[in-house]
Amino acid sequence: MGSNPTHPVSLGFVFRSRAKDEKAATADKASPTDSKQPRDPQAPKGRPTPKRSESQTQRRSVANTTLTRKDASKRQRDERRVQLERQRQALSGRGNERDLPVRDRGPVRKFARDYIDARFNVAEFFLPMAVVILVLSVVQVPALQNIALLLWLVIIVLILVDSFWNVYRLRQRLAERFPDQNRKGAVPYALMRSLQMRRLRLPKPLVKRGEKP
Repeated sequence: MGSNPTHPVSLGFVFRSRAKDEKAATADKASPTDSKQPRDPQAPKGRPTPKRSESQTQRRSVANTTLTRKDASKRQRDERRVQLERQRQALSGRGNERDLPVRDRGPVRKFARDYIDARFNVAEFFLPMAVVILVLSVVQVPALQNIALLLWLVIIVLILVDSFWNVYRLRQRLAERFPDQNRKGAVPYALMRSLQMRRLRLPKPLVKRGEKP
């Protein structure tokens, strides 16, 4: 018969094409064509995730600014040294009053210092007089020992009288000058200053004797 022989259709081509199509579809779904970079857990919510280069730069800068314990201690020592130098300048009268110790700050304490520095105080001569009295009491002369005992009594009475006068006058002046400010501790502060010799007082006196504060 003249009929054409039928050639069997190869099924391998069909299965190969289908397998390639499924593989390509899976690759398209997994391909990062429109994917974004993973979100930085440290990035705030609601803001775009920084690029990887930016994140690395930020981390490097944080690492560079992190101080070791040795560097932190050195910085603290340097800051402390600068603070002490400023305080020393303030106590010597050449610095800023804000750098004074806490007990010496404020207009009330400054006025109390100026009030004491502007007058002669018997108590400031106690140490020199004590040396003289001690020398007289050591000498084995009854008359000089009696004089030393009398000087002790005189100097103590004069210090008490002068101190009471300082307390009375200073309280009046502070009430007139600073009626609405805290004046607590100013009078004892001034009395302790009056016991020191003028050249040894800190902060250094800024007024002359006899000058009105």
